[in-house]
Amino acid sequence: MDFYEILQQYDWEETRASIYSKTAADVEKALQNAQPTADDFMALISPAAAPYLEQMAQQSRSRTLSRFGKTMQLYVPLYLSNECTNFCTYCGFNHNNKIERNTLNKDQILKEAEAIRKLGFEHLLLVTGEHPRAAGFDYLKETLTLLKPLFSQLSVEVQPMDTAEYKALTDEGLHAVYVYQETYYEKRYPVYHPKGKKANFRYRLETAERLGKANIHKAGLGCLLGLEDWRVDSFFTALHLQFLKRNYWKTKYSIAFPRLRPHAGSFNPDYPISDREFVQLICAYRLLDENVELSLSTRESPKMRNHLAQLGITTMSAGSSTKPGGYAERTESLEQFAINDDRCPAEVEASLKAQGYEVVWKDWDTYMQQV
Repeated sequence: MDFYEILQQYDWEETRASIYSKTAADVEKALQNAQPTADDFMALISPAAAPYLEQMAQQSRSRTLSRFGKTMQLYVPLYLSNECTNFCTYCGFNHNNKIERNTLNKDQILKEAEAIRKLGFEHLLLVTGEHPRAAGFDYLKETLTLLKPLFSQLSVEVQPMDTAEYKALTDEGLHAVYVYQETYYEKRYPVYHPKGKKANFRYRLETAERLGKANIHKAGLGCLLGLEDWRVDSFFTALHLQFLKRNYWKTKYSIAFPRLRPHAGSFNPDYPISDREFVQLICAYRLLDENVELSLSTRESPKMRNHLAQLGITTMSAGSSTKPGGYAERTESLEQFAINDDRCPAEVEASLKAQGYEVVWKDWDTYMQQV
């Protein structure tokens, strides 16, 4: 049984009702469980858990220190292209948006890579819009070959691909793939993805399974916080994680927490998540799985990122640019979203070290193999 078939067994509104019906007793039971279940996770993200946030934070901090120590991995995204054939209502790269489009050529990519290497990064995340012709498989394969000698780890956040394509990219040095479902609410998914290849809900959902079949080292999951009820979407993300760990146990996993940020267009989230709820969600994930990597982008403020470094986050971006050519050439291409933490990498490093952290500029797994 694949995950899509499992998802069909759940009704969105019934799941929502289950989460909101959780009681203080359910939360206390979840906090006492050394190996929380999916039902426990429901309790931990429910409104009933709000008074227990301090206890959740203490347990989350303890489990993170036990598994990861006071170590924070830093990475940086390199946006290769903002060309896109999708019409996602919440994204600055929406095909309908009248913006300057740009795809980096080999010379530009090498200039960007040189600038990024000078910042200290050894782990690079390659990001594109979803445009099969401008920035598809062949383009990515050439880019990985170009950059493999320069970085210890190369990851991508690009359009979903087939298993054979992922296997071929792995042979070129690909380490991890991040593909976010945005929302697991199939009925409402077309509202946000009306046209383009991304409109295929099931194909996108099954990307993580194709990654498992391709024996990718790491797969990244997540939902876009703000599209639908964050509690329900996060429950299904956690359910997805547990399914993948059971069936594709050779692959490691990470969870990201993108909150909707300002962008070109007029979309405003109907289901915003507050800062306190955001902390609750991250702690709930750490209590559910002490081994999963939890990643935080520059969408969040410096204050929030400093705080969450203590509560479960293991990986952060730093000094990010969300437009093509953002490090060496400073192009005028529109960014995908507005960043919130505009500190340079050295400032982020200094802030983390002031909290007693060792800062790692390469992928976590590579670091662990060398210590």
